[in-house]
Amino acid sequence: MTPDEIKSAATVLFEAEKTGVQTGLLSVAYPQINMDDAYAIQAELVAQKKAAGLKTIGWKIGLTSRAMQMALNIDIPDSGVLLEDMAFKNGAVIPAGRFIQPRIEAEIAFVMKAPLKGKVTRAQVIAATDYVAPSIEILDTRILRADPATGQSRKIFDTISDNAANAGIVMGDGRFDPASDLRWIGAIVSANGQVEETGLGAGVLNDPVEGIVWLAARMELYGQSIEAGQVILSGSFIRPLECPADTLIEADFGPWGVVSCRFE
Repeated sequence: MTPDEIKSAATVLFEAEKTGVQTGLLSVAYPQINMDDAYAIQAELVAQKKAAGLKTIGWKIGLTSRAMQMALNIDIPDSGVLLEDMAFKNGAVIPAGRFIQPRIEAEIAFVMKAPLKGKVTRAQVIAATDYVAPSIEILDTRILRADPATGQSRKIFDTISDNAANAGIVMGDGRFDPASDLRWIGAIVSANGQVEETGLGAGVLNDPVEGIVWLAARMELYGQSIEAGQVILSGSFIRPLECPADTLIEADFGPWGVVSCRFE
């Protein structure tokens, strides 16, 4: 894709978010799109948001589970940027119309006390982490899930361009040791009191810490790095849950406490 096409695609996504009206698939509009193009569109989209006054607070890692990778016919995760308007307090009420088609996932969040760049080890990730916390990620899509003319589903390039479907983060209240065995940290996730999903941290690359290892290496390819103070969502260990109006989400992390939000 040309620089002008990349800027145009990012602008369309930004407008879709502001208006609440989804745009068509970029993979249809630009059949030649590749992974580098998608991350370039994402970077331009984030640049436009930062130019509008928003600040970066961290990163999210997506598509870490084997099931989700197989669904999209890929073998690697993806990533997106967390911005300050995405942060919600535990128990937050999400106003009607705030998102287009919100969904949620349960994740372990890493809060960094030191920077990470390039190829790092698991031990280096743990040493650079201040604490980990239970969290809910809110997903949204500014791109149609399928092309109305052909029925073609979104591709990985669409998702990455759309900031990896990033929309919000609800952090739990507790702070926990990143050196603990995070593979066995799990959650029971309910919607309006009905248990919909359960999962363990092992669903994230067999160890959520490995998600951070992957992210640091990927970011270096694009001249980026993890900074101290940033929040990193390590990846979901449940399938995404749809959140239509009047949905109360509760993610019970057991000894780590409950993280919740309600969609008006």
